[in-house]
Amino acid sequence: MKRAAQLKPEPAGYRPSAPPPDAAVRWPDSFGTRFAVFVDTEEEFDWSQPLARENRGTQAMDALPGIHALFADHGVPATYMIDDPIVRCGRSVDILRGIIADGGSAIGSQLHPWVNPPHDELVSPRNSFLGNLPRDLQAAKIAALTDGIAAAFGRRPVMMRTGRYGLGPDTLGLLAAAGYRVDTSMRSGYNYAAEGGPDYRRIPNQAFKAGEGELIEIPLTTVYTGALRRGGIGLHEALGRVPRGRGIASRLRLASRVALTPEDMPIELALKAIKVAADSDVRLLMFSYHSPSAAPGYTPYVRDAAELAEFRRWWERAFDMLDKLGIAPASHDQILTALAEATDRP
Repeated sequence: MKRAAQLKPEPAGYRPSAPPPDAAVRWPDSFGTRFAVFVDTEEEFDWSQPLARENRGTQAMDALPGIHALFADHGVPATYMIDDPIVRCGRSVDILRGIIADGGSAIGSQLHPWVNPPHDELVSPRNSFLGNLPRDLQAAKIAALTDGIAAAFGRRPVMMRTGRYGLGPDTLGLLAAAGYRVDTSMRSGYNYAAEGGPDYRRIPNQAFKAGEGELIEIPLTTVYTGALRRGGIGLHEALGRVPRGRGIASRLRLASRVALTPEDMPIELALKAIKVAADSDVRLLMFSYHSPSAAPGYTPYVRDAAELAEFRRWWERAFDMLDKLGIAPASHDQILTALAEATDRP
């Protein structure tokens, strides 16, 4: 009798080490404590279905100026991290040109491998993380996206976010070689290993020198709130091993893990997280959202007009709190200027 064939487990994803203390960015005193909004500006697709190369729709971009106007009303610039379907859509490029005419907002890169040429890999969950692809294929995809953005906007992007936070051991070196100065792919405290992706549980919120040329990593901010917040990621993981443990701890205001985004993150938790972060040593709070959430029906976070109104209120309340705490917005170029000063220090 033949034994049933056993499936090989997927290789472990990338697990970067915690940066050494001397790698931390020492922001200039004049920078203060600031916040920035980076928008994952991308095609729309059904989040419940498998990824497909054919999913290149960009209709939700028509709604982006309305959300940007809300930001402008609060004096908040945004950095739009655009991917291949966006840069190859003339209408989307025109929309973004109008947006960045505010003088503060800017364009960066976001790479979704499954829709970014060259298409030399199979589309699969594991291959949706750029860092899992062969080194040469990663480099080719980075070059195609970077050159496309430079051609469309007349300026080479210098900030990157790999889609799905998908770094690998070669990716940061490839970004540095391509002229990037900032990567924002790491999501502090999050682990995507179950999907074949990277594990960022060792990564802090603070910006740090990535060890690849002059590249700086600015992780997405994750804040632990509640009476037991000092338990941090260790407590969060322990609660995950208890049935409904995280939900119960959050409802009892004992412990919550909070990402600075309106997508699936209640505003009351976010406001508490902003207050906690303001008292920490994090000098740049990183907020984000996906551009299709600017219109109803394109993401699980904004399914109808009521949820879009709540999405807008989330930002208004967050901006009001940040203003009360004296935390000013930082533009793409202001961040670059501060980083240049920080890295010039002895």
